[in-house]
Amino acid sequence: MSIRYVLCTILSLILVLGSCTSEKAEPEKAEAGEMASETTESVKTHLGGCILLSLAAEAPNDLYQESDVVPTDEYKPFTKKLSVYGIVLIGRDDISDDFMRKVAKTIKEMFSQGEGIDQELQKEVLRNMYKYKTVIPFFKGHDHEFAPEEEAAWDNTRSQNSICDIIMEGVPGQVNEVVEHILHHVTDVGLHYTFPDDWSISVTSKVYQAMQEAIEKEYYIIEQYGERDGEVRNRVLIQEFAYWVIGSGWNFLGPYAPDAEWKIIRTASDLKEMLPLSYELFESTIPKVMASPSIETLEEFKEYEGSEN
Repeated sequence: MSIRYVLCTILSLILVLGSCTSEKAEPEKAEAGEMASETTESVKTHLGGCILLSLAAEAPNDLYQESDVVPTDEYKPFTKKLSVYGIVLIGRDDISDDFMRKVAKTIKEMFSQGEGIDQELQKEVLRNMYKYKTVIPFFKGHDHEFAPEEEAAWDNTRSQNSICDIIMEGVPGQVNEVVEHILHHVTDVGLHYTFPDDWSISVTSKVYQAMQEAIEKEYYIIEQYGERDGEVRNRVLIQEFAYWVIGSGWNFLGPYAPDAEWKIIRTASDLKEMLPLSYELFESTIPKVMASPSIETLEEFKEYEGSEN
């Protein structure tokens, strides 16, 4: 996760420094930017370096819309997109169309309408992802570089959307790579706006309080995130923690996730026994709006598994 954190903080700093003159955040190279004027008070556009603060789009009547992979010049320098359930997946020509389709299938399974789902509440999550323009960029392997002439276009894309992480195709741990970074966008945008008391990127939310319990009990190890305080760091800490909580509640971690900064807890039973605040947060919200993707769908990503190099 440490390499990912460096990337996230580089991206966020660009956005936060550009959109708010009164506070400093941290760097990130995958999330938005605009220069602040020295003579006028700039308007803060994103929370935590990536979440749009103002409504940016209308949600359609059919919230369960999806498209195939189509060419686009809307998200330059990316060249194609696939829209699914309020999330836009964007890639360049080196990204496999089938890989994008499988990620879309995974999102659809997360938002299935099965037993226990509160459909109106689920629709509100999807509606918020439309309204705050949730976008996930795809990169081939660990190559996140843009040509100098592409940087301005990328800055513009980041500034107009909620982009909180990326998905890489052809990397080790491909299953976890996909699920984790879908969840980052769902929790940062969809759950943040749908459950403000529970999942918001805020020091007053239940997820923040549950995170403090996990840190104090040394189940969530945060040293790699540095000691600097700030909104971007809090957002990254919360989004990573939210992934670990949901992954535990889904019993997803054992087969697919590394034992990185999340120690000992791997299952819903572990979560219930060791972190009661986290378990209650999960149980009171997540099963009402989403579910774990099927094992069959997750296993399909293994064909894209890459090496360390």
